[in-house]
Amino acid sequence: MYAGKYALENAEQAAVIMAGTGESVSYAELDSRSNQLAHLLRQHGLKRLDHYAIFMENNARYIEVCSAGERSGLYYTCINSYLKAEELAYIVNNSESKIIITSAAKKAIVQEALADCPNISLCLVVDGPGDESRCLNYQQAIEQFPATPIEDECLGRSMLYSSGTTGRPKGVIGPLPEVPPAQALPVSSFLHKLWHYRPGMVYLSPAPLYHAAPQSAVGLTIRCGGTVIIMERFDPELYLELLGKYSATHSQLVPTMFSRMLKLPLEVRERSDVSSLEIAVHAAAPCPVQVKEEMIDWWGPIIHEYYGATEGLGFTACDSAEWLAHRGTVGKVMLGELHILDEEGEDSPRGTPGEIWFKTATEFSYFNDVDATAACRSADGTMSTVGDIGYLDGDGFLHLTDRATFMIISGGVNIYPQETENLLITHPKVADAAVFGVPNVDLGEEVKAVIQPMPGISPTQHFAQELMDFCLAHLSRQKCPRSIDFIDELPRLPTGKLYKRLLRDKYWTNG
Repeated sequence: MYAGKYALENAEQAAVIMAGTGESVSYAELDSRSNQLAHLLRQHGLKRLDHYAIFMENNARYIEVCSAGERSGLYYTCINSYLKAEELAYIVNNSESKIIITSAAKKAIVQEALADCPNISLCLVVDGPGDESRCLNYQQAIEQFPATPIEDECLGRSMLYSSGTTGRPKGVIGPLPEVPPAQALPVSSFLHKLWHYRPGMVYLSPAPLYHAAPQSAVGLTIRCGGTVIIMERFDPELYLELLGKYSATHSQLVPTMFSRMLKLPLEVRERSDVSSLEIAVHAAAPCPVQVKEEMIDWWGPIIHEYYGATEGLGFTACDSAEWLAHRGTVGKVMLGELHILDEEGEDSPRGTPGEIWFKTATEFSYFNDVDATAACRSADGTMSTVGDIGYLDGDGFLHLTDRATFMIISGGVNIYPQETENLLITHPKVADAAVFGVPNVDLGEEVKAVIQPMPGISPTQHFAQELMDFCLAHLSRQKCPRSIDFIDELPRLPTGKLYKRLLRDKYWTNG
């Protein structure tokens, strides 16, 4: 998020443009406003390695609010803007944040949470009035400070929380060297080269800025003098319009976004101009093979995939050519040393699924959670895992199957539901799908699917049977759902991750 030399060299160039309103923030404005906020943070007692929190939807102030921390040696925690007050209070307290920055749209939730956040000394509202001594209007609060850098500038970074899809969110904290803010962390240089970030690039950001992937991509773009187009929320048709309108060169998406674009009417897709795109990156969830094939056919061999985690414990990546030669892969190891281990902690043979472990590429821990940190490490402390399951093919390319916590054990057989989900999402009448295990007296567990139908499709028993027959035609019987339920909308985060635990727990609680 640090504008650096571009605040002088490209002062009037747009650093940020909001897709919905067209509001533009120049490099000079980004630099001066982030300096003002940095001064405010210092005046309120935040020194190097202290923490503050950000809880708001995508907006024109988001980048400068992060940038202030990145140039003042602070950890800033961008919080999922869909959380409720109790969930928000937990992260604010756990992160030891001293200030929270929010929006008018989220202010009521923050005020409710603040009743349980005694360490918060100040709340800033970026686009609305304050109403008490602890809650102030952002613009009025920063405008009294100089637009020049603070005297003790040093590099800061985000401390983001895991999405909590399998439990309570955990803060992922990495080391923060005492260096100038112009000196980015080593992983930034690695990604800059991998995805060909360059001056003058235009990055289209369709995802929430509280998530690690868009945080990283937007930060890389700003650091190399590009322009970021920020969507307030993802809409498939609008996304395609924006690609052409701004001649976007780079973007990062998740598989559900691909799926929703592919299901647009053919005339909408055919009139879309995607010719400016040089690199389209995706991650966050496994991408169904058919979806990826159709996207490469449509956009060309510009699609790159990676697998990693907020923890930074390891990283794999592949381009379109490598993926086409190893369909379904999430790439070859580029950071860290990868091991696929069985339940006894021994290396699994090639082609056999096991838990994914890395000899950790980047030092990390879970903030204020010694037990969780220890639980993700090997006994000797040299390797780490986030509980994903996968296998290596004969050429050493990694393929994901699922998370260990979602594995179904039915009649003694291990079933990884991701394969069934990937198939169901390709059905033209299915908007989204979740597959998991539910209680079965005889088998222990059985395979259940919960389906979000496409608009206009009735959730009938006939449709359920059609989907079960569809699965039987493509998968072994043990992987096919024994029953299908329907839901108006699956609890999927805008980042692409599915809160499957919320669905699964209902069946186990009531079962």
